[in-house]
Amino acid sequence: MRTIQLTIPDEIELKEFDFTMIVATKLYEDGLLSAGQAAQMTGLSKRAFIEILGKYGVSLFSQSIEDLHLDISNA
Repeated sequence: MRTIQLTIPDEIELKEFDFTMIVATKLYEDGLLSAGQAAQMTGLSKRAFIEILGKYGVSLFSQSIEDLHLDISNA
């Protein structure tokens, strides 16, 4: 994995973990990372990552109806 350094304003009072989660959940939501990859990025188990997705406003389930039909057919 790569390491990226971000410079953020001092006024933003979030913990480093929250920044990592925000980035990881967004990349997961956009389909750029799997749940396992996003979990690895955050240092969590896959289960723990999935369990706290909602706290960051991300659903475990896809937003598109096509993805839902695909998920159902693959179940």
